[in-house]
Amino acid sequence: MLDTFFYVGLPYLSVFVLVVGSVYRFRAERFSYSALSSQLLESRVLPWGSIPWHLGILVLLAGHLTVLLLPGLWMFLTTDRTLLLFAESLGIMFAVLCVLGLTVLLLRRVLSARLQAVSTALDIVVLLLLIAQVILGLGVALGRGWGSVWAASALSPYLWSLLTLQPDAAYVAGVPAVVKFHLVGAWIIFALTPFTRLVHAFFLPFDFLLRSPQKVVWVNTRRLELQAAVLGTIESRRAFLRGALGAAVGGTMLGLGAMGAAGRYLLGPSMTPEEEAEMMAKRVKRLKVTETERELELERMRNARIRVAGMAELASEKGIYFIDYQMRPALAFRGPDGMPLLISAKCTHLGCTIQSAVEGGGRILCPCHMSYFDLITGEPSAGSPAKAPLPHLGWLLVDSEGRVVASRNAQGTLEGKPDPAKAAQCTVFIARQFEEEAMS
Repeated sequence: MLDTFFYVGLPYLSVFVLVVGSVYRFRAERFSYSALSSQLLESRVLPWGSIPWHLGILVLLAGHLTVLLLPGLWMFLTTDRTLLLFAESLGIMFAVLCVLGLTVLLLRRVLSARLQAVSTALDIVVLLLLIAQVILGLGVALGRGWGSVWAASALSPYLWSLLTLQPDAAYVAGVPAVVKFHLVGAWIIFALTPFTRLVHAFFLPFDFLLRSPQKVVWVNTRRLELQAAVLGTIESRRAFLRGALGAAVGGTMLGLGAMGAAGRYLLGPSMTPEEEAEMMAKRVKRLKVTETERELELERMRNARIRVAGMAELASEKGIYFIDYQMRPALAFRGPDGMPLLISAKCTHLGCTIQSAVEGGGRILCPCHMSYFDLITGEPSAGSPAKAPLPHLGWLLVDSEGRVVASRNAQGTLEGKPDPAKAAQCTVFIARQFEEEAMS
């Protein structure tokens, strides 16, 4: 019920209030249909907040619209990892710019006595909501990697379902909570727009481009010319002095920086004993990880079989991780037929590791960009960033005496089917022979 309200009822209610409220305000209070500029009351701090905020939000809105309106093209472009990293980094950078600009605007409005006199409670509420909304977006980008990819497959179909009047909240049922808060925040901001300064976003000053030219007449021309000449001379001298001083300071700092870098290069790094110990600990940790990986590789080179788990340990709702012969992560489940089901845990899109828990509909999830895969077939769900299925792995079921009582190759051919009571005492292995069959 709550999902239906927040992701179906609230969007339509917000858009209705946005459209009707904006039209009514334009017709009834046209002269208030603006940002109600406060530049005359305070102009020193304003550019430090207004410019970063507007620059950042324009880039973010352009990125959001591209992802949501052209999801197919965007998902195709972001298969290039370099482009994906560039888009993610650009989004994070401009989101930080938005937060900084909004924070300056909020502090300016709260701390300036002149602005306090003309500020309303909604002015403060809108600024707080915008800051929270951008921070939530940053939380998605930093805490839920590759948001620009999985948003195209999860959120774009949801928004299109709203636009086509066939709302389906199921599209966002499985997205992280921070994404849901981000969506709800957007609908709330839409609903508040007609009653706040944000309404000026719909009022573009096209009249200034079409109106007739205006003639400006200066009074006391001689006096203005003399003042301009004197002020121009003084300003020119000041500009020259400022430029010279800036160049001198910049050159000095550049020289000191170059000398410091050369000195550090020649003398070598100087670290405290604690820093040296920390660096050594990191090196030891990396060596241990490398040693573990090499031991696993050596084990797979020497042995035709590698133990995965006991048959009694396998479950249908939670997989057990293991490493296959190609040193890739994989998962072991108990299949619907009671036999082992082994599937690759390396996502076919960007190589992230699949989660071990089975979700509704018998699907497993890649958390990096919200690709769902069918556990039985390995096929990705429609609209997922991943297009290729997860491959299944062959296995051997070996009893306590070392005899193979059942096996299944990567193509799904099952040989042998022991009694369930006896099978529970057996052990599941992966075998090199199945890897060789798959490669041949």
